[in-house]
Amino acid sequence: MKKVLITGATGMVGKGVLLECLDHEAISEVLVINRSSVNIKHPKLKEILLSNFMDLEAIQDALTNLDACFFCMGVSVVGLNEEKYTQITYGITKKFVDVLHKLNPELVFNYVSGTGTDSSEKGRSMWARVKGKTENYVLNKGFRDAYAFRPGGIIPERGIKSKTGWYNAFYAITRPLFPLMKKSKNITTTTKIGLAMINSLLFPLENKHLENKDINQLADKP
Repeated sequence: MKKVLITGATGMVGKGVLLECLDHEAISEVLVINRSSVNIKHPKLKEILLSNFMDLEAIQDALTNLDACFFCMGVSVVGLNEEKYTQITYGITKKFVDVLHKLNPELVFNYVSGTGTDSSEKGRSMWARVKGKTENYVLNKGFRDAYAFRPGGIIPERGIKSKTGWYNAFYAITRPLFPLMKKSKNITTTTKIGLAMINSLLFPLENKHLENKDINQLADKP
């Protein structure tokens, strides 16, 4: 039975991961850290509200004995310069990585990145370089295991909605096509991302960069 930490559980991907963890028999406890409540009551669930994610030391007593961190927190690059985007994307993730590695070096750390991320950190796309830098820090920290999840097209399930308004409008228009879209190996769902996160604890992989087809394959493991 595993105890997991989830960040970004109020977002579309994080909410999907949370729901699957609450339902899965392999997960005994779920800790979520958010700025605002997920508004879910469940015997497995414990929630900590933290306004400043750089102040993790203030709650470090609650961060021990973890088996995994499913880091689903993220921010859109729209309207942000490289300095600000790096501060949020790389800086906050690095803080979680450093604190959790100190307290739980044997945990599995899964970082939600995105398709097109630049592992070389030298490409022309600013967001891809920053995401690549963040992935590299996570994967090289020295946890028992770590993965960079790089989802592309994601279909929300179980009533989940995106925080981005135009995403929801797009999903509303394309909803009749969802059954067909789900047959593509290049499309994943919030459910499959959640199951793949859980299965990464049970079925370790050599490949540490998981695109949609890899996520779907991992999710479907029995």
